[in-house]
This record gives sequence, structure tokens and C-alpha cells, in this order.
Amino acid sequence: MATAHHPPAAAPARPDGLKELTVRGVVIGGFITLVFTAANVYLGLKVGLTFATSIPAAVISMAILRFFRDHTVVENNIVQTIASAAGTLSAIIFVLPGLVMLGYWKGFPYWTTVAVCFFGGVLGVMYSIPLRRALVTGSDLPYPEGVAAAEVLRVGDSSSGAEENKRGLQVITASGLAAFSFMLLTKLKVAAEGISKAVKVGSGGTMIGSSLSLALIGVGHLVGITVGIAMIVGVLISFGVILPMRTVGHLADAPTLLKSVNGVFRSDVRMIGAGTMAVAALWTLFKIIGPIVKGIRDALASTNARAAGQEVDITERDLSMKIVIGTTLASMLPIGALLWLFTRGTPLESGATGLVISAIVYILLVGLFVASVCGYMAGLIGASNSPISGVGIIVGVTCALLVKAVHGSGSGATTEALVAYTLFTTAIVFGVATISNDNLQDLKTGQLVGATPWKQQVALIIGVGFGAAIIPPILGLMNKTFGFVGAPGATENALAAPQASLISTLAKGVLGGGLDWGLLGLGALIGVVVVAIDEVLKATSHGRRSLPPLAVGMGMYLPIDLTLMIPLGALIGHFYDRWADRRHNPEGAKRLGTLLATGLIVGESLFGVLFAGIVYLRDTDAPLAIMSEDFEPTAEILGALVFAAVIAALYVWVKRVASRADTDVPARGETRA
Repeated sequence: MATAHHPPAAAPARPDGLKELTVRGVVIGGFITLVFTAANVYLGLKVGLTFATSIPAAVISMAILRFFRDHTVVENNIVQTIASAAGTLSAIIFVLPGLVMLGYWKGFPYWTTVAVCFFGGVLGVMYSIPLRRALVTGSDLPYPEGVAAAEVLRVGDSSSGAEENKRGLQVITASGLAAFSFMLLTKLKVAAEGISKAVKVGSGGTMIGSSLSLALIGVGHLVGITVGIAMIVGVLISFGVILPMRTVGHLADAPTLLKSVNGVFRSDVRMIGAGTMAVAALWTLFKIIGPIVKGIRDALASTNARAAGQEVDITERDLSMKIVIGTTLASMLPIGALLWLFTRGTPLESGATGLVISAIVYILLVGLFVASVCGYMAGLIGASNSPISGVGIIVGVTCALLVKAVHGSGSGATTEALVAYTLFTTAIVFGVATISNDNLQDLKTGQLVGATPWKQQVALIIGVGFGAAIIPPILGLMNKTFGFVGAPGATENALAAPQASLISTLAKGVLGGGLDWGLLGLGALIGVVVVAIDEVLKATSHGRRSLPPLAVGMGMYLPIDLTLMIPLGALIGHFYDRWADRRHNPEGAKRLGTLLATGLIVGESLFGVLFAGIVYLRDTDAPLAIMSEDFEPTAEILGALVFAAVIAALYVWVKRVASRADTDVPARGETRA
């Protein structure tokens, strides 16, 4: 828990009249939304991870608004709020592609997808409002990313911070261009995108290798060394122990060793990892139920006090509870219509009434619970590190059990329709989860810079609207260009969409009766052991050491070529932060490292989106290739060398930038005239 943490003091009370929710702020926020949401959709579909957009959005916003004399820190905060809400909503891709994988959808119908994203996101905003006082202003939760974003806004808004803001923009631009350029080399086939080999281990086999992804280095830097170590533990469990054991007797089932090993990983090992993730998510929820209940009680007490006429400062004014309750209940009408229309022309049509009513009640009740849990997790470890996918797994399984209880399991086309209905309902609840996870973090940032909560809450809804409008066409482009692994018509470069695949597999297993509970049980047992180790580590080190169970589960579940680079990035980030701790301005140096990592993610992800468009227009999987397949062995060597050189050059350069910035900051304990 975070009871020992002492967060920075909130901003002092401020008068009305400061520019805050402005048209130009909304326009800038919408532009940044387009860029970062596209990047997040691509990254999430490729590796099952998304990145927090608050800090880079704040940096870009400040760079633009600085041209206006009357800009304010709270106006910048509105911009980053809009962009981060929309970027976070892109995590809906952890569910919706399952409908395409299932073959139920051929693509992503625009208005239906918009509605699922929008109403799920709006519910997330509404549910998080009564939690603000309990989990933000009245809590000692650290909100690491929210505090960091506030610091960036404060420094950038001051005249003394102009130079630091300029340096930050240079760093995120340079690292983004580097990642973009390296991706271009890989698509030209001059450098390899990764190195992956299958090897025999006794009578079985396993996989070794890694993707040469600068974005994954950036992800590792942001999630930190603790998560990196936990993922390595997961890799060792899956690829060092379970996979060699499970492949015994199966190596002749496929034309090549790699295909054989990969097939066993997808069918068996991945399900074991899912069991581990489920137990880890349940344990996380169990530990925070008490504080959440207390927080809701405190929030209701505060609301009653304000209703009694008590004076409330501008920095404590939320949207009224009448609006919150009214909007929440009103949202059930379009959500009910969406669910009802989803059953039209399917085997579920005759039983639609019971399914829709039960789903609405489920969304109302579970949505509030999920919002509380996800908001609390953002406060504990930040939105980037929150186990949202683990929450999605639990929602998917419990929703499938509810659907089965209401309708029965069925067979054939009926089972397929029930699975699709489960995924559709889960997607709405998942929208609540993703937005509430981000909202409370943004509201913490607003608290620290003196924002008006109700204006920020309106901005969150605007951000949801932007994200809902942008996500469907990007999803459609990715589907038409690459497809998803396991879906009809998928190409060799099909995107893994790992969470969507997992949740749809689990729902199919629950409703169709084909779920291998033995594999899930083994994973659950491993999860129990990992949870026990984590608790012992925390108890014996007074909270300084831990082994995050969900990170272990992700290491077990994700393919090895997508996993190994994250711990490497975490290790690089760890050593960089240790170096930064010795600077005169350690926090400034660390922020530059954070922006470097963010630039790597954005640069590679945006190239991925651009490349998808080129593939779609050229109607070929390798439209930029200038080298033949015979060059592949050389491309692997060149790729590894260039990859290492780019990482080394960027971090050395950023250290120099941070060192130059040090000369402008007094050492600890010094003063300057």
C-alpha cells in the first residue's frame, strides 16, 4: 500500500478568470489526440502494451501555447487531459479485435465502434468523479505519472522553464526520428526487425531471440526495473521450463521446429500464463477493496456537505452529482440499444430481452467496481503500469459466466453468437476501466496545478469523443492491411492483439465447454506461488522489493520476441536513472530520460501506422523492400549492430543534454546569486 508516501502539496486556491477550457486548447488537444491515439492503437495491437501520453502531450502543448501571451498552466493541463484521455481509450483494442478474430465481424463498423468507445468512456468519466475526493485529494496515493505530468507543466509554464521545455521537445523529437528511421531500414529489408530461433532442449524445444524494437526499449524504460525483472522471471518459467516440457513428443507435428514449438506455445503455454495473470489480478482486486469502499463513503459524505451550502473553493468544484447520476442512467438507453441491435439476425434474437437487461445491470454494477479498482491502481503505480489487461480478463470471464447463466451455452452458431455478445459487452466495461484508470491520474495532475475539476472533467469527455472518433478507422486500416493472428484472411505480418485473443479464447472456452481448465489451473497455481513470493519480498524488505505477479504473467503469456526487449529497456532506464540521481537536478535529468523513451515509442508506432497505409495502398506486404530474402542473414547482423548503436548514441547524447542543463541548476544545498 502507499500509506507511507507523502505527495506534493496541492496548488493553492486560485481566483476565477484564468484561461482554462478554451477553444484553442481543445483544438490542440484534438491534434495531439490524432497522433498519440494512432500510435497507441498500433503498439497495443502489436505487443499488447500501450503508453501514457500525458507527459509528451504536455510538452507539445506547452511548445505550441507558448506562442500565445495569455496561455496558462491550467490551459496546458486541459490539453494534456484531452490527449491522454483519448490515448488511453485506445486500450479498447484489447477487446474489440476479438470479434474479428472470431469471424463475427469482417471489419469495424464505424458508428457501432464509435458508440462502444464513447459510451464506455463517458461511463468511466462519470464513475471516476465521485472517487476524486476519496482517491485524489483525500488520499496519500503517490500517482507517480500524474505528479510527473504536473511537474512538467509547472516547470514549462515558468519563464525559467522555457529552456527545459525546449530541451525536452528536442529529446522527444530526436528519439522519435531515430526510431522512425530504424523502422524504415527494417522495412527496406536492410536491417532485420528481429532475430528468432527455435532450439532443442532435451526431447523438447523452446524459442530464443528478440524483436529489434526501439519502442520496446522505451516501454521498458518507462515501466522500470521491477517490472522488467518480473517479466524475465515469467520468460524463464514459460520458455525455460514449461515450453520444453510441453513440446516433448510434439516436435514432429509441424514441418519445422520453429512452427512446432510456436504451436505448442500458443495452444498450451499461453493459457498457463493466462491463469497466472487471472490470479494476480484477483489478488490485486482483493487487496484494494477495503480502501475503495472507504473512499466511496468519504466521497459521498463530502458531496452531502457541499449540498448543505458549504463554501467550496474553485479547485474543488466537480460536476454536480445530479449530472453524474443522470448521465450514467441516460447512457444505459443507448447502451441497451447497442446490445439489442447486436442480437438482431442472430440465434440470440429470441432471448435478447434477458441478455440485454442482465448486461445493463452488469455494466452498471461491475463498471463502478472496475472504475474504483482501476483508479486506485493508477494511484499506486501509475496508469502505464496498471494491470488493465488483467482486469479485462476477469471482466471477460465473469461476463461469459453471466451470459451462460442467462441463456445457457448452446452449440455451433449459438455458441459463436454468445461469445461475440460477451466480447461486445466486455468492450463497454473495458472502456470504463481504461478511462477511469487515466481520469484519476489526470485529476491528480489538475489538483497539483490548481485546475478546476469540473472543467477538467468536461475535457475528459471531449477527449473520449476525439478518441472514439479516431479509433475505428485506425482499427479498420490495421485489419485490412495486416489482419489479426487467427482471424480469417490474416497475412504473414498479422498483428498479435494478444489480449483480445486471450479474452476471446477464454470466453469461447467458458461458453463452449472446450476450455482446458487444467492449463488454467496450473497457471493459477504458479500465480499463487508468485503472489506469495511477492508478499514475502515486500514484508522482508519493508516494501523496497517486489515481484509484480501480473508482470510475471505477462512474461509468461507474450511471445519471447516481444518480451525480452522490455527488461533490457528497463535495465538501461535503471542505470540511466542511477546516473541522473548524481546530477544537480536529478528530476530534470530523469524527465529527459522519460521523454527519450516516449519518443522511441511514438516514432516507431507512428511509422507503423504510416507503413500500414502504404501497404494498404500498394496491396503488398513488403512495399518498401529493396533487398531480397538472401540478404536476411546479413540484415540480422546489421540490424543488431545498428540497433545497439542507436540506443547507445541516444542515451549518451541525452546525458550530455542533461549535463549541460546541470550547469544552470545549483547543486543540492548550494545557492547562487
